[in-house]
Amino acid sequence: MGSNSLWVAQSLSSAFLAVLFLQSGLDKVLDWKGNREYVTGYFAKSPLRAFTTPMLVTLTLLEVLAGVVSAAGTVATVLVRDTSLALSGAVLAGVTLLALFFGQRLAKDYAAAAGLVPYVILSLGSILLLGWR
Repeated sequence: MGSNSLWVAQSLSSAFLAVLFLQSGLDKVLDWKGNREYVTGYFAKSPLRAFTTPMLVTLTLLEVLAGVVSAAGTVATVLVRDTSLALSGAVLAGVTLLALFFGQRLAKDYAAAAGLVPYVILSLGSILLLGWR
């Protein structure tokens, strides 16, 4: 029973990260103009205001990559019980969340930065869980 519960937890944590980052990344791709306007306004009074477009491109790529790798990792975990790809997705998720956290802190949006903490905990827990053999 223990090995099945570990496998289920690994699969679900990877699937959660896949949904989270695919939805967020694809939203940025499908509504580029709206997201760019939002980010430009969001960072208007921060030291990052001159870098909003490169930051948005980078964040979009990180989110889509974290989502795709997590989705592929979920499939690999479910079908062949190999968590290597899912672990890579969780690490990419952690890096992406760190980038988001950094931007929100520099924009002095402390409430939004604090709102990321549960996701950071999930990504760190997923890294530990998916690295478990």
